[in-house]
Amino acid sequence: MEPEGTTEEQATNVAQSAASKLSQMGERTKQLGSAIQDPEKQKRIILVIVCIALLLDNMLYMVIVPIIPDYLEGLQKAADQSQAAATHTNSSNSTVREAPKGNFDLQIGVLFASKAILQLLVNPLSGTFIDRVGYDIPLFIGLTIMFLSTLTFAFADNYATLFLARSIQGLGSAFADTSGIALIADKFTEESERSKALGIALAFISFGSLVAPPFGGVLYEFAGKRVPFFILACICLTDGVLCLIVLKPFSNRERENMPVGTPIYKLMIDPYIAVVAGALIICNIPLAFLEPTIANWMEDTMQASEWEIGMTWFPAFFPHVLGVYLTVKLAAKYPHLQWFYGAIGMVFIGASSCTVPACKNFGQLMIPLCGICFGIAFVDTALLPTLGFLVDVRHVSVYGSVYAIADISYCVAYALGPVVAGQIVHDLGFVQLNLGMGLANVLYAPALLLLKNVTKMKPSFSERNMLLEDGPTGLYDTIKMEQRDKKRRGLCTTIEENGIETFAQRSHSEDESSGGEYA
Repeated sequence: MEPEGTTEEQATNVAQSAASKLSQMGERTKQLGSAIQDPEKQKRIILVIVCIALLLDNMLYMVIVPIIPDYLEGLQKAADQSQAAATHTNSSNSTVREAPKGNFDLQIGVLFASKAILQLLVNPLSGTFIDRVGYDIPLFIGLTIMFLSTLTFAFADNYATLFLARSIQGLGSAFADTSGIALIADKFTEESERSKALGIALAFISFGSLVAPPFGGVLYEFAGKRVPFFILACICLTDGVLCLIVLKPFSNRERENMPVGTPIYKLMIDPYIAVVAGALIICNIPLAFLEPTIANWMEDTMQASEWEIGMTWFPAFFPHVLGVYLTVKLAAKYPHLQWFYGAIGMVFIGASSCTVPACKNFGQLMIPLCGICFGIAFVDTALLPTLGFLVDVRHVSVYGSVYAIADISYCVAYALGPVVAGQIVHDLGFVQLNLGMGLANVLYAPALLLLKNVTKMKPSFSERNMLLEDGPTGLYDTIKMEQRDKKRRGLCTTIEENGIETFAQRSHSEDESSGGEYA
């Protein structure tokens, strides 16, 4: 009888422990639900979702660098062998047609550039789409497309499929990157916290770009081509599920209350935004042009080993993070000097780029490469929040189109890099390429003086009317106009003419009180 009693007690204990675990899970679910509802915690969760999306996109962008050339070369050799073995028969069995070696390099360059080119073409449309529907749906669409792109990379077995996967990634990035950065700008409205949040996002971008080549190379060597892409696909799926749970993109929320964003072509002709966009293009050109050319130069001039070429950019991650941290701290203390931090960054990039050809070994090369990434961190961290501020004070506080312009700026540099840089090195030389890039950065730095008085701006009706050819449209103005419309409708029910007259007088007086462009 005693064993039966013991068995019953054990069963009771198991049932009690299971019930307690279920209750603990229920409590944790409630805590998660309350955390999602709490605005401050929700902002942090959203920042995590966006940072994972940016990390994933940049890892997928760079993870193919050590994988694809070797993989395509293997396919080419297999095709050559099959053609040699089947000279009497039909040569249609080969997966990849034989190509000259020069053409093979061009194929790799076009493959690498295809993502940035498609992203560049889609960004104007995705920015407008984000302004119309909000930030959450485009973010989820972008993650879904990137998930499909990652799986396509994993199962691709010829050049055409790899090209398709790379192009699909560009389409997904146009939605995920732009909506993610715009979502951060929308949620973090305080200038200091916005600068900090965008700095964290930039650190994830840098980490993804710099850690992906060794990550992909090691896994490709020991586990095969598919494993790194499967890991990235799992990360993308997890982030998509988080996006569905936290942001609930397809819930039946009213989107009519969202203010109408300024069209992207009107933002492009804003001189201040144009200056920022130009700085983002110029400062990213050294990185974009060195990535496809520096490996061959290292082999020719310093007989660099494979591991040195693979680890070329990894040490630069640490000064990039340091640059982000310093800029965020300086911007919090001296917010009126954002233009100056960007100018310092461009001078750093220019000086470092000019010294790259003088390096004689791997250790010396690390110094200018770290200087380039340090300078890029200064420029990006200072100027991305400035774009959000410019939209706040000069346009409508809807950020899809303005960060689409920022994304276009990056894509211009990275679309030209793999295609143009090799040709410049071939025609003019590696030294001339670096001197030209360095000089361009140093000469452009004074242009940021035009942003000197940006922090003194306040909403100016007259300037905005000239620029946009329509009425006042800033977020502050939109709220005020809604309040006036409600008051006007209330007055119209009793004395319509009086109400309209009163409204017109108030509007005129507030317009005058707004003053000029600067405080």
